Amino acid sequence: QVHLVESGGGLVQAGGSLRLSCAASGLTFSSQTMAWFRQAPGKEREFVAAISMSGRWLWYKDSVKGRFTISRDNAKNTVNLQMNSLKSEETGVYYCAAVAGNRYEESPRKYDYWGPGTQVTVSS
Repeated sequence: QVHLVESGGGLVQAGGSLRLSCAASGLTFSSQTMAWFRQAPGKEREFVAAISMSGRWLWYKDSVKGRFTISRDNAKNTVNLQMNSLKSEETGVYYCAAVAGNRYEESPRKYDYWGPGTQVTVSS
């Protein structure tokens, strides 16, 4: 059974930083493109960042480029999201997701597996 579990969320002031982690089990981690999505209250889930199977290719939502960094450790089956200079409008639940193969997908419907999410609250 596949499990993705996010951690690292919390409350931070605008301009601050958080590092999210996602631990995966029950799947061949190195064969998955991994991604982070977020969902604000009353809004649709949106793509934030993704990383290819080897970590060679990285994709970001335009508004987070230069502030967020996605990384993975295939030996530990983990994917991380370092978030700097956070903004209040980035408050929401952050989800880790996986899809087989090297695929750049921004639609959440394309992803096979999801974690339960971790809350990130950015106070202004």
